[in-house]
Amino acid sequence: MQLPQAKLDQVLDRFHEVEARMSAASDGAEIVKLGKEYAELKPVAEAVEGLARARAELRDAEELANSGDMDLAAMAREELAELSTRLPDQERAVALLLAPKDKDENASAILEVRAGTGGDEAALFAGDLFRMYQRYAQLHGWRVEVEEASEGEMGGYKEIIASVTGDGVFGRLKFESGVHRVQRVPATEAQGRIHTSAATVAVLPEPEDVDIQINESDLRIDTYRSSGAGGQHVNKTDSAVRITHIPTGVVVTSSEKSQHENRRKAMKVLQARLYDMQRTALDTARAESRKEQVGSGDRSERIRTYNWPQGRVSDHRINLTLYNLPKIVEGDALDDIIDALITDDQAARLAQLEEGWS
Repeated sequence: MQLPQAKLDQVLDRFHEVEARMSAASDGAEIVKLGKEYAELKPVAEAVEGLARARAELRDAEELANSGDMDLAAMAREELAELSTRLPDQERAVALLLAPKDKDENASAILEVRAGTGGDEAALFAGDLFRMYQRYAQLHGWRVEVEEASEGEMGGYKEIIASVTGDGVFGRLKFESGVHRVQRVPATEAQGRIHTSAATVAVLPEPEDVDIQINESDLRIDTYRSSGAGGQHVNKTDSAVRITHIPTGVVVTSSEKSQHENRRKAMKVLQARLYDMQRTALDTARAESRKEQVGSGDRSERIRTYNWPQGRVSDHRINLTLYNLPKIVEGDALDDIIDALITDDQAARLAQLEEGWS
């Protein structure tokens, strides 16, 4: 890949400009804005400078390899071979940093898992999926907080919504959005027949306060008494909260013990859903001019099948099949799928970048 020098120079010029403005700025808001851009540009600028040094070393080695000094020429040819191997990787790394990327890549996320077709077995499968993501989050040092849950009659969940907080959560979990299908023999099946059930997963970027504004006049907030199993734990006050966003009709609920906490949780989920609606509208508009990237969040398509009798997991978007289902469902080997999806997504972004340069 031949990166245009003008584009590389533009990155360095902007980085040095932001660096100079930061040292001279006195306004707090401007300092914060510049600091954010500086943090985003610094790894790109460092990679560009590293690439420039490697290219200069390559030119020097080529000159020495053609010099009359046989010893120097031999050493230069060895260095030339090493640089020729390393340089394409550096160029690809820089290209990835320059390629269009999701601005929510490093955001935390709202994770929603819902039982689909399949009755009780679908709810059990939804529970399996949620536990897989819980374990995966634990392995990555992320924090999971359940916002709302509706349990299935035989176990699992009809629906469960949780916030997953940490660095780079959305960038990895966004590829999980879609319909997940399971093929296995349910515990309730006396004849040993394989059933097919499904659950849907939605991963929404958790927006910062500045990303989306919600007018109080657009909200209808209702309180009600949450249901319970009976006895001393029944909620005797109207602490559960239902928030309706009137312009869009989006409804969110939270039914823990504290009304204040329920309102906070419901507002966080509402923000994420409205933000996701905006993203989806933008993705739809972009799809008219270019092919959608893998993991765009189209939840109408089946994305993955978990076949228990064969111990197989197949991701249909990239035709990937792995035979380590137990470790994937435990969360330990989920990265085997997510890393492959990220690699495919990177290839699409690089192709888009090269198309823009041509």
